[in-house]
Amino acid sequence: MRKKKAHPLLENILITDYAAEGKALVRHEGKVIFVSGAVPGDTVNIQLVKNKKDWAEGRVVSLVKPAPDRATPFCKHFGICGGCKWQMLPYSKQLQFKQQEVQQNLQRIGKIDLPELLPIIGSERTEAYRNKLEFTFSNKRFLTAEEMNTEGPVSAQDALGYHVPRIFDKVIDIFECHLMDSVNNEIRNTVRDLAKANGWSFYNIKEHTGWLRNIIIRYCSTGELMVNVCFNYDDETNRNLLLNHLLEKVSNITTLLYTINPKWNDSIYDLTPQVYHGNGYLTEKLEDFEFIISPKSFFQTNTQQAEKLYRVVRDFAGLSGKEVVYDLYCGTGSIGIFLSRGAKKIIGVEVIEEAIEDAKKNAALNQIVHADFFAGDVIKICNDAFFATHGQPDVVITDPPRAGMHEKLVLKLLEMQAPTIVYVSCNTATQARDLLLLSEKYTVEKVQPVDMFPHTHHIECVVLLRLKNKD
Repeated sequence: MRKKKAHPLLENILITDYAAEGKALVRHEGKVIFVSGAVPGDTVNIQLVKNKKDWAEGRVVSLVKPAPDRATPFCKHFGICGGCKWQMLPYSKQLQFKQQEVQQNLQRIGKIDLPELLPIIGSERTEAYRNKLEFTFSNKRFLTAEEMNTEGPVSAQDALGYHVPRIFDKVIDIFECHLMDSVNNEIRNTVRDLAKANGWSFYNIKEHTGWLRNIIIRYCSTGELMVNVCFNYDDETNRNLLLNHLLEKVSNITTLLYTINPKWNDSIYDLTPQVYHGNGYLTEKLEDFEFIISPKSFFQTNTQQAEKLYRVVRDFAGLSGKEVVYDLYCGTGSIGIFLSRGAKKIIGVEVIEEAIEDAKKNAALNQIVHADFFAGDVIKICNDAFFATHGQPDVVITDPPRAGMHEKLVLKLLEMQAPTIVYVSCNTATQARDLLLLSEKYTVEKVQPVDMFPHTHHIECVVLLRLKNKD
């Protein structure tokens, strides 16, 4: 069997630029190298992991000389946990690179005329900004390099925390997470301590054994706190012991649930969480609008920034009170409801039935009677008969998942010819692809990046499109 050729180690390489998706860039001997774990200005030693003719990918194996403005990471788990990979970058630099990525993607992939991008809207909070976190129990704890090189037995293997990036069966034992108020640490560490004291089994993902699987925490700006503990199978005695202990130790829990998940995967969309304490849902606020969040609801995970994002959408929509607004991929109806006071009618479409049920509840909660929500595939629902029944759209709001819009929907939008489209995206690469298709009949008038996730490379972007004058 032929031996694989080892990829070279490049030493004393000065990182010169930012590429995209959190990777830095350097040009070395005529080749572009994309580097993980570095920032522009760093001098590093790089181990190549892919080596093609014109480009390569590498990872930093050692930092020779840090960039002058490199920041000190604030989290003890930095470098192992993949959640906040940009802690070594000052926040102002993070915003600069995110703005640059939006510009490059829309120009390079979109290949269309663009207005000058509006300055990115940064987050006032760069820590404790998330309202939802999920932690995993595992009987395979990720071991640090120091532990691997230590002689003798390694300490306990059970862990409660985040999955290691690109390693499906190992979990980092997280003791302190800065993504949410410290209540997340109190909940997670309380459960871990009790589980270990009682010898309860942590989940084994390969063998589908073990009792404890996940903890899902939601913490709203209203102060309401939801915890959902997921088990592989039911054990009523120990389950009640755990849940009662959690209520005793964390007094501000307003809703406590448990979910029995006997499946091989961790998703709970097709399961029924059981209410143990409280009313089974939370109420969140954006401006003076209220939103019910049930255990399986999708809601923007940065409440403060979601409010800013929705204000941009509302401003771009430019409503006068006469418009029929279609909110596609509407989720629980939050954008449509946020815009409702300026619209004649809101029509929301979403494939997840539970989300539509929440959207209807949210409309009723906010006393909005001119909003209708429909469950189903956007492509199948938005046909000629649907438009004939509910009216041709004056404004279309589209907020698709990371994969962007299906080409059939883009073609349907071109056919519908709504005067205004506001496109909200969490992936500017697929957004740019769709904008290129829409450019047949639309021009881009405004582009507004919004940072929803500090210390990560993720970026939200809102684009305003106007229908071109018909010949």
